[in-house]
Amino acid sequence: MAEIAVIGCGQAGLVVATSFASLGHQVVGIDIDRRKIEACSRGISPIREPGLDALLLDGVQSGRLTFLAEYPDVIEADFVFIAVDTPTSPSGACDLRALKSATTSMAPVLRDDAIVVNKSTVPVGTCDEIERLLRTSGAPRATVVSNPEFLQEGDAVRNFTQPDRIVLGSNHPASLARVASLYQDFDAPIFTCDVRTAEMIKYASNAFLAMKISFINEMASICDVLGADVSHVAGGMGLDPRIGGKFLRAGIGWGGSCFPKDVTALEYAASLHGVRAQLLRGVVETNRDMRRQVIRKLRDELGPIESTRVVVLGASFKPHTSDIRESPALEVANLLRLGGAEVRVVDGHVTPEDVTAQFPHLVVTDDLLEAARDADAIVLATEWPEFLELPFDELARVMRRPLIVDGRNVLDDRVVRDAGFIYRCIGRPGAEGGTPVITEVVNERIDREPVLVRNGRSPVLASD
Repeated sequence: MAEIAVIGCGQAGLVVATSFASLGHQVVGIDIDRRKIEACSRGISPIREPGLDALLLDGVQSGRLTFLAEYPDVIEADFVFIAVDTPTSPSGACDLRALKSATTSMAPVLRDDAIVVNKSTVPVGTCDEIERLLRTSGAPRATVVSNPEFLQEGDAVRNFTQPDRIVLGSNHPASLARVASLYQDFDAPIFTCDVRTAEMIKYASNAFLAMKISFINEMASICDVLGADVSHVAGGMGLDPRIGGKFLRAGIGWGGSCFPKDVTALEYAASLHGVRAQLLRGVVETNRDMRRQVIRKLRDELGPIESTRVVVLGASFKPHTSDIRESPALEVANLLRLGGAEVRVVDGHVTPEDVTAQFPHLVVTDDLLEAARDADAIVLATEWPEFLELPFDELARVMRRPLIVDGRNVLDDRVVRDAGFIYRCIGRPGAEGGTPVITEVVNERIDREPVLVRNGRSPVLASD
C-alpha cells in the first residue's frame, strides 16, 4: 500500500483522501483552514456529499486517515495530490495563487522520489509550470502527473471509486506508470497521454457537457413556440447511441463550481491565442438566457413583477449538495429581487448565512407554507426530492395567486393543475394546457409518456 498526501481538503480533495484511505492506503490531508481540519480530524465532514461522512469517519477511526493544518518537516508520501481551488475571474482568467502557494510550500519538504499529482482544474500548460516551480523551490527531482477529476457533486464518492475512465498525463513515463499502479484495482480504463493533453481533456469534457445542456435548453425555447414537448424530444434523441440520453434534461441551466468557470476559462485561453470560440460563447449565453426565461414566464402571467411576492424552491445549484456557487436558483431569485419582487428562498439543506453572504437581501427559510403565504408565484429551481410532491392543495389555499413555474420540468402537470394552479414549465406547452402535442399516427393529445415498442413486445419507456 502507498503513502499518500492530499493538499486541499475541499470537495474533491476530501473525496480523494477518504477514498484512497478506504482502499487501505495511508493518507494525510493538509489544508490551511484550521476549522476544516479540526472537523475532519473528528470524523465530521464539512461538506455535504452522500457517502462521504461514512468514509471519513471510517478512515479516521482506522488510523489510515489523518489531517494537518500545516506542512510537516517532511511529507512522508509516495504521491502528493494537489486539489486546491482554481477560481476564474469574470473575464475567464484562472486564479492560480492557491496552487502556486501549495507548490512552493510543499517543495522543500517533499521526499526525493515523491510524485506530485495535480487534481485541480488548470489551464493547459500549468503542470509544466508547477514542475518548474517545484524544482526552483527545493524539489529538483520533482515530476508532475496530471490526473483530472471527473466528480459530480452529489455523486462524487461513486464517481471516484467507480469511474468511467482514469486520465493520466505526464512527460515522464516512469512517473506515469507509478501513478497508474495506484489505480490498478479500479475497474475502469486508464487513458495515458502527455500532460497538456490531460489538462485539455478536463476542459473539453466539461465544455461538451455544458454545451449539451445548453443545446437541449435552446431546443426547449423552440419547442415553446412550435408546440412540441422537449422532454419527449430528448427521449427520442437519446435513443440514438451517437447522442445518448444523459445531460438532455431541459431546465433553467447549469451552475456549480465547475461548468461556469471551466467553459469561461477555456474561451479565455482560446482568445489569448487568437481563436474565436464562438460555440463556447453561445453555450454561456444560452445558459444565462434560461434564467431570464423564468422571469418572462412570470411576467406573462403576473404582469410587472414589481411588488409581487415570489417563492423560489431551492438554493443549491443542484440537489444532494449544499454548494450554492453559480446557483441558477439564486441567480433567478436575485433577478426577481432586482425587478422589485419580494423573494423568499426555501431550502433546508443550505446555511442561510452562506446565501446572504452572496445575496444580502434574500430571505432563506425551510418553512414552505409560511413562505408561500400570500405569495403570487412559486418557482421550482432546484429539484430536491421533497419538492417533487408538494402539498399543492394547502399551498393553493395560502397563496394569493396559485402559479407555479417548474424550472426543472419535474412536477406532474395534471396534479398541479388539478389543485387549482396555473402551471408553467420549460419547453412543454402541452403540459401547460396550451397547444397540444399531436402525433400524426393517432392524431390525439399525448397524455402519457412516450413509448417504444420493439417487435411486438410490451412497450418500453423511451424517456430517461
